[in-house]
Amino acid sequence: MSDQPRRPHKPAKPYRRPKKDPVRVLAFEALRAVDERDAYANLVLPPLLRRARENEDFDARDAALATELVYGTLRRQGTYDAVIAACVDRPLREVDPPVLDVLSLGAHQLLGTRIPTHAAVSASVELARVVLGDGRAKFVNAVLRKIAQHDLDGWLERVAPPYDDDPEDHLAVVHSHPRWVVSALWDSLGGGRTGIEELLRADNERPEVTLVARPGRATTDELLGEEAAVPGRWSPHAVRLSEGGEPGAVPAVAEGRAGVQDEGSQLVALALAAAPVEGRDRMWLDGCAGPGGKAALLAALAAQRGAVLLASEKQPHRAGLVAKALAGNPGPYQVVAADGTRPPWRPGSFDRVLVDVPCTGLGALRRRPEARWRRRPEDLDGFAPLQRGLLRTALESVRVGGVVGYATCSPHLAETRAVVADLLKQSPDAELIDARPLLPGVPDLGEGPDVQLWPHLHGTDAMYLALIRRTG
Repeated sequence: MSDQPRRPHKPAKPYRRPKKDPVRVLAFEALRAVDERDAYANLVLPPLLRRARENEDFDARDAALATELVYGTLRRQGTYDAVIAACVDRPLREVDPPVLDVLSLGAHQLLGTRIPTHAAVSASVELARVVLGDGRAKFVNAVLRKIAQHDLDGWLERVAPPYDDDPEDHLAVVHSHPRWVVSALWDSLGGGRTGIEELLRADNERPEVTLVARPGRATTDELLGEEAAVPGRWSPHAVRLSEGGEPGAVPAVAEGRAGVQDEGSQLVALALAAAPVEGRDRMWLDGCAGPGGKAALLAALAAQRGAVLLASEKQPHRAGLVAKALAGNPGPYQVVAADGTRPPWRPGSFDRVLVDVPCTGLGALRRRPEARWRRRPEDLDGFAPLQRGLLRTALESVRVGGVVGYATCSPHLAETRAVVADLLKQSPDAELIDARPLLPGVPDLGEGPDVQLWPHLHGTDAMYLALIRRTG
């Protein structure tokens, strides 16, 4: 037997249960829904926040932080993926998606917010313990400590290729857009480095909430009475909530007399309504009306002139949303569930026709940041026949002397000018109208006759509009 005295036995530390942080758990749940179900954050987050507010400990500051964590992480996902990839010993595709979501949330707190480093790491590790378990939380801790060694600029110097070597890949990593999207936006925008960088930066900014006062039902003066409300930049019916807020809490919005509508969307409807037509002006058509924002504005404008709007939407549930948006319109209107490429109305029935066609949505990446990671170049081929079919039917639906508005929430040339150019080649009875004078006061509208709006130039979604008159 040894004569050495025994060392006193150190009791094991008692196990500490992880502390659940409702803000970060909610943000994680939202990211998982976006990833697993292909959900959109702007649809997933509101019900999660409503449920959380039922807990009296979850206040407005918590809701603001959860919103920032979700949208900030999604907007900068490409950048954070590049950083995380430099800090793990395996390809990112081999990291379990829930683990990657926790790492991305932690990376955003470290690199994209003012949360102190120690708090960002410890809160993320605690989240990992709650949603992943203690074992994988150790992996999260190790990776985040590596990320914390540099700030965002320091990491970009390490993970982004030099601009002079590969401009598009540099911009893709620095501004968190897929390379093919950077290329497409640059082609549409034209110009040098400054313009594309301003556009990509604008895509990563949180957009203001913009309201529309539907004519004859609400006024901008009424909406400007709301807290932090300021006039729109370009539309006479627009009011911006400069500090965010809950639009549903605005009485006019709750009553359907006003709505949430990007100012670019308002301008498209206003330009079509202002376009000169020859002869009568009694029947208007919105041929792709869902979910109803443009239709509600057009119906209100039509009512002021004694005209009638027919709002057509192929999907019945979206037609229901259109009917809800138009309820209470001061003049007559009709909502139908119909395929715009095989319409139930007779050719030449309308004086004005709007088709805001289904598209990739690359013009609304500020509002739906996850869309940039879901879309693929081959999606363009899927939309092309539908876009051309809808525009062709729209031209057939308008009478001689009437006007068609072709709109997309995408600036991609394959969805904008290419579609219009194909129609004009095949239709000697169609001519472009200069749309620029119909957007009075709006600068930087290019050479025309069509119009492309931009987030960095106009503060709107990147809406495209071409106005076409049927001549014979």
